[in-house]
Amino acid sequence: MRSIVRAFTEHTASVNETYGRHLLAAWSFAFSLLGAGLACLVHGLLPFVFTHTGSSTVRDLHERMVTHRVRRAAPPPPVGRPGAGAARKRAKDP
Repeated sequence: MRSIVRAFTEHTASVNETYGRHLLAAWSFAFSLLGAGLACLVHGLLPFVFTHTGSSTVRDLHERMVTHRVRRAAPPPPVGRPGAGAARKRAKDP
């Protein structure tokens, strides 16, 4: 049962969204991509229409998904692992 709950919450928590907000965001991406896909199909037949629709949709979705996403910070590494201090010290040395 825990793995089912985790399947619904782990990813959404990692992008700081609730399940419902994530559902709406994913569906908005899906409908945008479906529209852009249809525009590309028409553009293939009639190259003078929808000349920028596909590329501008991908650019806009990339902006929304990657550039403006706020991810939850990764948890700090465990303390007290053998050799962890030495590796950290080597990383700081020039």
